[in-house]
Amino acid sequence: MPKLRVSTNKDELDISVVHQFLSQQSTWARGIQRELVERSIENSLCFGGYIGDQQVAFARVITDKATFANLVDVFVLPEFRGNDFSKILIEKVVSHSELQGLRRFTLVTTAAHTLYEQFGFQTPSKPESMMERFYPDIYQP
Repeated sequence: MPKLRVSTNKDELDISVVHQFLSQQSTWARGIQRELVERSIENSLCFGGYIGDQQVAFARVITDKATFANLVDVFVLPEFRGNDFSKILIEKVVSHSELQGLRRFTLVTTAAHTLYEQFGFQTPSKPESMMERFYPDIYQP
C-alpha cells in the first residue's frame, strides 16, 4: 500500500486537482468556479494528501483557530480510495496543533458518518445533514 503524506503547505496544493474534483466530481460543489476555490483555499487551513508529488486527497477547515472550526471539501480521488487515506487525512486534521481546544468542530456529511464518528464527531439535532464535535463546557475549570 502506498504511504500518504499530509501537508498544510498551501504551496504544495495542486489547485487544478482540487478545482476539478470539487467542480466536476463532488456532490456539494459541482460547477464551482476556480476563483472561488482559490479564495476558499486562501482563507482556510488546508490539508493536501500526497503520494509522492501527486495530490490525491484534500480537506479544508474554516476556523478562527480559537473556538470554532468547520471541516469541508474532504475528498480522496476515486482511484486512490480503499487505502484508508480518508482516515489518515482526518486524523491529521483533528490532531493539528491549531485545531486543539476548540469549543465546537462541525461538518456536514450525507454518507460518511462512520468515518467521522471514529474521530469524535457526533450527531447533532439534524442528524440527516450534519455532524459535530461539541464541547459545551470546554471553557469551564
